[in-house]
Amino acid sequence: MIGLRLRSLFFNVGWYVGTTILAIAGSPILLMPRRFVVAWSLVWIDFCLWWLRITCRLTHRVGGLENMPTGPVIFACKHQSSWETLAFSRLFPGAATVMKRELVLIPIVGWAMARAGNIAVERGDGAKALRGLVKQAKATLAEGRSILIFPEGTRVAVGDEKPYQVGTAALYRQLGVPVVPVALNSGLFWGRRKFIKWPGVIDVEILPAIPPGLGRDVFMATLRERIEGATDRLVAAARERERK
Repeated sequence: MIGLRLRSLFFNVGWYVGTTILAIAGSPILLMPRRFVVAWSLVWIDFCLWWLRITCRLTHRVGGLENMPTGPVIFACKHQSSWETLAFSRLFPGAATVMKRELVLIPIVGWAMARAGNIAVERGDGAKALRGLVKQAKATLAEGRSILIFPEGTRVAVGDEKPYQVGTAALYRQLGVPVVPVALNSGLFWGRRKFIKWPGVIDVEILPAIPPGLGRDVFMATLRERIEGATDRLVAAARERERK
């Protein structure tokens, strides 16, 4: 356990130091076109994932690549860990992530999130927030880009449950594009609000797309069943590997 704590400490220190250096050195890029901001952000993400692998021996693999779409879609992803906020920009290049607006207030890093073309939404703003979400999402699709949303709206620990939020259903109804569910088991290795990062391999699985045109209740039930069923399977498989 001491070794795990030290490795996690090394990761955190390197993460903060590396992020600070890259943020300061790259801040002039915020004045450049979006493609340069995105490229700079990917350098930061690659550093973080590399440092995570070196210090904590934590890597990932992606299954279901045959389900990766060729055109713009809505990726609806399970959210268990901070890991997704690092890795998904690399796994789903070009996609605009739906995030809470307060994140864009973080100096340099938050500004880069906004300049990279992500979708910021004001939490607790009801119908107004939904209208803003749909408006930004339509503009994103018009650019030929996909949208990435976490249906639960926040990180949820392994084994816990949280209702799926209405934003995903609103996008599905208004945009008329397929929704691609994504399952994972990252919370086993980097838990919500946990200091220790456990070594291992995070599994991400891209599931078959849900076509447009379903009723809201049927869509939400189908989405939840697919994501939660696949997530439970990935979690169980990882635990079985650990027992061996």
